[in-house]
Amino acid sequence: MTQKVKNILGIAIIAALLCFAYAVVNYVSSYSRSIEPSSFRSFSVSAEGKTTAVPDIAKFSFSVITEGDTDISLLQEENTQKMNQAVKFVKDQGVEKEDIRTERYSLEPRYQYYRCEDGPCPPREIVGYTIYQTAEVKIRDFEKIGVILGGVVKNEANTVSKLSFIIDDPTEVENEARAEAIKKAKKKAEAIAKAGGFDIGRLLSISESGTDQTQPRAVYMEKATSGMGGDSTPSIEPGSQEVKINVALKYEIK
Repeated sequence: MTQKVKNILGIAIIAALLCFAYAVVNYVSSYSRSIEPSSFRSFSVSAEGKTTAVPDIAKFSFSVITEGDTDISLLQEENTQKMNQAVKFVKDQGVEKEDIRTERYSLEPRYQYYRCEDGPCPPREIVGYTIYQTAEVKIRDFEKIGVILGGVVKNEANTVSKLSFIIDDPTEVENEARAEAIKKAKKKAEAIAKAGGFDIGRLLSISESGTDQTQPRAVYMEKATSGMGGDSTPSIEPGSQEVKINVALKYEIK
């Protein structure tokens, strides 16, 4: 092998080593950025987006409370008959059975306590039982809200409570609120970069802190003083509902 060939071969080897070294440095740098994306050269911004929508479902609960003696089977039969009557009324108003569910069923004892001033007292004694049965109802026809609320009381329900309004499928309104939040966060990032005299790099991460659906307050207006269990029908206004979403964006600083 001549000296000229050796020199050419040596130059080629050196060039190959330099290319390999550059590739290794470039790979290590890229890998380092991927596993720790500019943690020391980044900034974060957050913003809230919200949208307003009209609820399409009203929810409420009603209870049938029955007290009796120690004959549990008779007490259960009485409570069941009363609950079935209330549920039948709700169904007769057009509410589907899928929109009615049992929320609570409990059988609780009632005790007789003795007050003894002289000598030991006998132990407490069960003198009867109370059954609490609660059902949750979803109403999709808002024109029937007042009729149903007043009607269940006339059909053996003892209490009506927890009236609220919800959006059945909030996906669309949540997407609108999310888009607004991201738009606000981007503008905030641009303003911070301009004030700080740097350029915005890659979007490193995006996180969402959750959603908030503000429940409107139910409004009751009675036409008579007889109350919900009398001849009056409460007028209910669902109002509107705000859906809020908070997002946080993390950017690389160039």
